[in-house]
Amino acid sequence: MLLEMKNVSKSFSGIQVLHGINLEVKKGEVHVLLGENGAGKSTIIKILTGAYTKDTGVVKWENKVLDVEKPKDAIDAGIATIYQELNLIPQLSVMENIFLGHEEKVRGKYSLLDRNNMRKKAEELLSRLGQNIDPDEIVGNLGVGQQQLVEIAKALSLNAKLLILDEPTSSLSGKEAEQLLSTIENLRNQGMTFIYISHRLEEIKRIGDRITVLRDGTKIQTVSAKNTSVDEMVTLMVGRVLENKFPKKQFKKGKEGLRVENLKLTSDSPAVNFSAYQGEILGISGLVGAGRTELMRGIFGVDPVISGDVYIFGEKKNIDNPRKAIQEGLAFITEDRKEEGLFLDQSIYFNETIAKLNFVKKNGLISVKSQRNIANKYTQDLKIRPSNIELMAKNLSGGNQQKVVIAKWLFTGARVFIFDEPTRGIDVGAKVEVYNLINSLVEQGSIVIIISSELPEILGMCDRILVMNEGKITGDLMRDEANQENIMKAAIGG
Repeated sequence: MLLEMKNVSKSFSGIQVLHGINLEVKKGEVHVLLGENGAGKSTIIKILTGAYTKDTGVVKWENKVLDVEKPKDAIDAGIATIYQELNLIPQLSVMENIFLGHEEKVRGKYSLLDRNNMRKKAEELLSRLGQNIDPDEIVGNLGVGQQQLVEIAKALSLNAKLLILDEPTSSLSGKEAEQLLSTIENLRNQGMTFIYISHRLEEIKRIGDRITVLRDGTKIQTVSAKNTSVDEMVTLMVGRVLENKFPKKQFKKGKEGLRVENLKLTSDSPAVNFSAYQGEILGISGLVGAGRTELMRGIFGVDPVISGDVYIFGEKKNIDNPRKAIQEGLAFITEDRKEEGLFLDQSIYFNETIAKLNFVKKNGLISVKSQRNIANKYTQDLKIRPSNIELMAKNLSGGNQQKVVIAKWLFTGARVFIFDEPTRGIDVGAKVEVYNLINSLVEQGSIVIIISSELPEILGMCDRILVMNEGKITGDLMRDEANQENIMKAAIGG
């Protein structure tokens, strides 16, 4: 064993989040931590990396007791973590990022960096990963997939023996994800050990050796990845058989609720025209960089548009900033909930009421009592866990953070809901809850648009699918004619 956790427990404010966890990670394996959001995966990782201290239990590293009181203790032992939100400085070069914090100096001249030696070592590390990235390239110029590999090279430069990957493919295109998985397989063959967290179950079957399943802070079982089916994984995760991963409901098509005419984001971009109707879920599909999010940002007034008109339930609207979009009944559940959807260091009740503060004002002042009353209602209705509305958003799991974002927009009384990657980084059980919420919005007469890179999600939940390529709509498919082949043909410009 490389790593052992024995009877490790952790609580916050009297709430037990880990119950006597036992975990064993063998040298040279990809060990998957699997569980719903809030199952305890992140808490385990933060204990291993020194962000949290355990309440009880022992951590052993190479058969010796390891006390990790701060992140440097983990790094010195050989434990490195790559989080879902990358920890790179975009303005610095690849080489500078790899050696940041442990730069090499010219011998005897402590004020001078040995850039030639660092560049040579960076090339060797990237070559070990099968990459031909220029060490002098600015990191901000690289795609997300290559940035992930720079993070791995950084970990290798620290002589890491255990690499913890938290949702590493959630923001990657199919090609980038494939490249990363191949890199992990190569490093495993070289003796590297991984703890791998992902909600993509087919990916886990391919890359994983063993899976430890967690539920509500308790270890359920450790099983072989190869000998456990996807359905069995789901049952172990949620404690029940999940019969329908896409609980699509059919409704009668109603009025046109959103119409976009000749919308141009730039002088060079094509004009976009489409409509969305009550009673349907409109999907927006396409490859990464197709312009899906940019189009919705333009409609919502986040980014300027050159020309075009937006109609909401037949009325032409002039939306040139998000405040006007909110006033006109638009809601935008953004792809990056942590950067654009939440104030992580604020409470649940703050986040759920922030988009419509005039609703909670009394005599010109914000009524915290009103905020709490409203937040309690939405927190219960959406089954947000924990249900303590005083908790900071950063302490919630990904699925519960997403519910807080949705609650924020429900509170505004929106009539048009734009979901950008609505289930990215959340577990299969929480996904079903989000889908049921979307069904409820459609049933109530709201317009719902889903942008998703997950084809099964688009095919499973949408009544009509618009496909984009290079900023233009290249396909408009009804549910009964949509399949992966037709969508991909349109996505590449066919």
